[in-house]
Amino acid sequence: MTVFDRLESEVQSYARSFPVIFEKAEGAWLTDTDGKRYLDFLAGAGSLNYGHNHPVLQEKLIDYIKSNGITHGLDMHTKAKAAFLNAMESKVLKPRNMDYKIQFTGPTGTNAVEAALKLARRVKGRETVISFTNGFHGVTLGALAITGNEHHRGAAGVSLDNAVAVPFDGYMGDGADTTEYLDRVLGDNSSGIALPAAIIVETVQGEGGLNVADFDWLRKLEQVCRKHDILLIVDDIQAGCGRTGTFFSFEPAGIKPDMVTLSKSLSAYGLPLAVVLIKPEYDVWHPGEHNGTFRGNNHAFVTAAAALDHFWSDDKFASDIRDKADFLGKRLEQIAERYGDGKIYRKGRGLMQGICFESGEVASKVTKECFAHNLVIETSGPEDEVVKCLVPLIISKEDLAHGLDILEMATAKAMDKEIVAPKAAAE
Repeated sequence: MTVFDRLESEVQSYARSFPVIFEKAEGAWLTDTDGKRYLDFLAGAGSLNYGHNHPVLQEKLIDYIKSNGITHGLDMHTKAKAAFLNAMESKVLKPRNMDYKIQFTGPTGTNAVEAALKLARRVKGRETVISFTNGFHGVTLGALAITGNEHHRGAAGVSLDNAVAVPFDGYMGDGADTTEYLDRVLGDNSSGIALPAAIIVETVQGEGGLNVADFDWLRKLEQVCRKHDILLIVDDIQAGCGRTGTFFSFEPAGIKPDMVTLSKSLSAYGLPLAVVLIKPEYDVWHPGEHNGTFRGNNHAFVTAAAALDHFWSDDKFASDIRDKADFLGKRLEQIAERYGDGKIYRKGRGLMQGICFESGEVASKVTKECFAHNLVIETSGPEDEVVKCLVPLIISKEDLAHGLDILEMATAKAMDKEIVAPKAAAE
């Protein structure tokens, strides 16, 4: 019996899918204790957009540690925090003509969501928040109330209140504009839905199955919020930081959220860091009202600032993401057409795409076969029916193609088609 079997809680999940002991990682590759290499199409569930141990970020962090830089600073002013704030302002906010205050929350995405919900209720003096079918915003109680997945909701142990779920874009079929429904019920005093403080949305529902909101739908959603005096919160925790080809996933839609939650790849190195971007007029917090001991992770500030300076000083990195996203999408379309018999299809946007299968059982066969051929890849969706390619954004075209060869082989086998052997692993 291993130490994990002996001591670790049954709540563990990823370790069940990938039952090896990992020891090292670099770029898009993981290495286990036996020296076997695995291509990483999971990327820390989207928290490693810049890959494992990127040398530029690693050097900055090591130099900072060796200089006895502040590690833990609560919310006190530090040189590392100043560098991060300056980088966010100069590389992200100003170029996009965005005016936000930055709140440092506890270091996880769900805490950023909790803070945004709490602040929205304070600003508007209302309790209800509207979320969307298949949305996922975290597993603390406030965030869980606006999360759709019953598996997670069922673990709460208490009632999940003050939240209403409405249909996401496409949920009712291609011909239905669900913002029209939302506008109607919000304008009807007899609809049974109280006027909410906020509406929270993911532009691409990562855990919900790679459901993509149309840009026009997002613009109409913003219009609904403005019409009914409701705050618009975009949860960009997984879809942000370049995942869809722009720093924020909502940029192509041209909307201006009242708040944005960021975490996962914000630190750029897998270090815990979460923030809420708040329009200045809504920053009505009193000192210490929402706090957390570890909201001053200075190591994360160092790597985050380094990533913003290195990757986001121009459009080259984003353009490269879009190029690889186009390649990924075309390959996934080919795989679906070749082996699906019309039963499987591509979903998603940017480097956040995958294949939707008939069932979670089939998707699980695919991911297990992938892992048997040294590819780490997971599922999402309400029935775990979507095999999700959440690759590091820095992945080479060669490694991306290699991983997709493995995925194609695994898909063929799961669909009882002729198996296409993967090419040799990239060195």
